[in-house]
Amino acid sequence: MPTPQARMPSALILSSFVAASRIGGAAQQYVLAAHRIDPVLAPTAMFGRSPATGAKGEPTAPEAFRRMLGDIEADAVFGFLDLVITGHFSLAEQVEAAAGLLERIRRRSPRPPIVVVDPIMGDRPKGLYVKLDVAEAIAGRLVPLADWITPNLWELGRLAGREVAGARDAAAAARALGVPALVTSVPGRVGEIGLLLCDADGATLFAHPQGEQAPNGTGDLVTASFGAGLAQGLTPSAAAERAASAAAEAVEAARALQATDLPLVAIAGRLVAPTAAVRRERL
Repeated sequence: MPTPQARMPSALILSSFVAASRIGGAAQQYVLAAHRIDPVLAPTAMFGRSPATGAKGEPTAPEAFRRMLGDIEADAVFGFLDLVITGHFSLAEQVEAAAGLLERIRRRSPRPPIVVVDPIMGDRPKGLYVKLDVAEAIAGRLVPLADWITPNLWELGRLAGREVAGARDAAAAARALGVPALVTSVPGRVGEIGLLLCDADGATLFAHPQGEQAPNGTGDLVTASFGAGLAQGLTPSAAAERAASAAAEAVEAARALQATDLPLVAIAGRLVAPTAAVRRERL
């Protein structure tokens, strides 16, 4: 592992591993590597391909997950972390292990990492697609430990206990929740989709044209891109704008290449310096 004298920035990802699809923690590894951030992935579940196709995965057994985290900790990785991202969890016991880990890192690290929690629980129109106890554990244990959360509109509404239909609803819900948030899949003007940044400075929508049939994984891309920006010292606003542009760039590249997955490796350089236009709107 890197030494204190000479090292790349590093990040820990606690999420799913999907072998043949560019979603989940495995996809976030590519995004972070493009930003020259060294990723460490502790998988919470393993899939051959996207579960959206009906593929059946294998959750990492809680004892194996705790042992994996202990082995990573034994290598002194945590003392060098700049960023922690949490995403998909299959079991409430995994969430508890992750929360305990974050608490230990915060207690012991002289320079605690930025913690970005993607509270993956569900989406419209299906609603909840994790077990109820997993959703409750994420809300009760991980969200309070987050520096930032990156929910979609439905997840934000569930966390805040209110209906969220658009950008202004999302801004009000995020304020009520009291945790800085980058909300994904927020509608803008007609034909637009975007990200809503909500923090102590207010709320700003970063919108771009909505691509048709965007591949799965844009939320994972956004969370990794936003986290990378924060770890690199960008302001939250600059990190959010770059993440919105990168998501638009990746969706357009997938369309141009007729790819069913986000072409994260093919456009790695464009993820770091995306040029897709983004419209800013202060709410």
